[in-house]
Amino acid sequence: MCDQAGANTFSAELLAGLQSSFSSVSSDESVRAVVMTGIGPYFCCGGTKEALQEIHEGKTNFLGNDSGAEVYSLPLSCPVPVVAAMQGHAIGGGLSLGLFADSIVFAQEGVYGATFMKYGFTPGFGSTLIFPARLGSVLGNEMLLSAKTYRGVELARRGLPGEVVPRAKVLDKAMALARIYAERTRHSLVTLKDTLVADLRRRLPAQIGTELEMHEQTIHRPEVAERIASLYTN
Repeated sequence: MCDQAGANTFSAELLAGLQSSFSSVSSDESVRAVVMTGIGPYFCCGGTKEALQEIHEGKTNFLGNDSGAEVYSLPLSCPVPVVAAMQGHAIGGGLSLGLFADSIVFAQEGVYGATFMKYGFTPGFGSTLIFPARLGSVLGNEMLLSAKTYRGVELARRGLPGEVVPRAKVLDKAMALARIYAERTRHSLVTLKDTLVADLRRRLPAQIGTELEMHEQTIHRPEVAERIASLYTN
């Protein structure tokens, strides 16, 4: 993902690029593993300010064309293993995107968090499913409820699954793991991944429905517009 000026938020261009890349992976029988990373200090920072404002105004929701449609869970639906090299900050839906990967490498210096509640609305992008599933219920629920951000080194002390290494080593670690996966046959990789993620794939649609229902109760409130305007920064 490469939109440093936009802090790798879910711009229309970034969404289209992700969808195109994962579509190519699905149709290319020679691909056995995927590494997903960001640029500079950013892995992915979730919804744009404009998208959040439009969701608040009822013009769209987080499944809308320019707010993350089918993107947050692309690593989950990808047929082969996906390694998220989270070399930089991952916020909100951007962190959800990374957590839907099969393996994750975090940066000690990276900032990670689910900031939805900071703006006064409940989480979306499958966060209420994938945070507890990947991080454990205590840490995952704390991140969702508090909207705090955490440095990678702090999360490592909390027992974060996956490696936490200096930023300069994140991509190398992820590539090394992907190369090991790529030594296996694609057919067996696809078969095993289908089994390993079957429960998450089964549960996700209903959880997205629940998140949309919560949004109807929270995101259209007047204080949300005020918080987005005053608190949202890249």
